[in-house]
Amino acid sequence: MKKLFLLLSCCLAFIVLTSESCEGKQGKDKSRSGVEETTTTVETDLNGKTIEQNNIINRLAEDNKPGSIKHLYVMSAYSGDVLIYSTVKGKVTSSGKRISPTQEARKGDYEETWNPDMIQDDGTYGSSVEYIYWWDSKGIFHQHYPTGGQIIHISNQPLAVKSVTLNLELNTTE
Repeated sequence: MKKLFLLLSCCLAFIVLTSESCEGKQGKDKSRSGVEETTTTVETDLNGKTIEQNNIINRLAEDNKPGSIKHLYVMSAYSGDVLIYSTVKGKVTSSGKRISPTQEARKGDYEETWNPDMIQDDGTYGSSVEYIYWWDSKGIFHQHYPTGGQIIHISNQPLAVKSVTLNLELNTTE
C-alpha cells in the first residue's frame, strides 16, 4: 500500500510540475526587442498541396524522366562567362548521395540494428555537393569540383549564351 501511495504521489507531483511549466508558456514567444512570433495561413490547391510542395513534386518528376537530357552550365560569378557547357543524360548527382544509409546504429552486441538516416524523397541517402558527376548525351562520364566563383546552372532547355570557354559537347570519341 505504501508503494502504491508513493507511486501515485510521484505521478501527481510530475503532473503538477509539468502543468506549471506549460502554464508559464501560454503566450507567444517574444524576442528581446519585444517582437512576438506570428502565424499565417498558407493557401493550397484543389489537391491540398502548397506551391512549394508542387515544386518539389515536379522537380522529382523532372529529375526522373526516362531519357531526359538536361543542359549544365558552369559560369563565372565574376564575369558571367560560361566556363563549361555539357549535356546531362538524366540528372547531375552530388558526390555525397548514396543508395544505402551512411550510418548504422546497433543496440547491444547481437540485438537489433537500425538506420538513423532517413531516406530522402528521391530515394537516396546522404548530402549534396563537394563534387558533382554526370553522363552526357554521348554517354561520356564527367566529374566536376565546384570551387569559389562558380555558379552551376542546370536546365531542361538550352540557354542562349554568347560563348562557352570549354564546350564538352565538341569533344569526339571517334
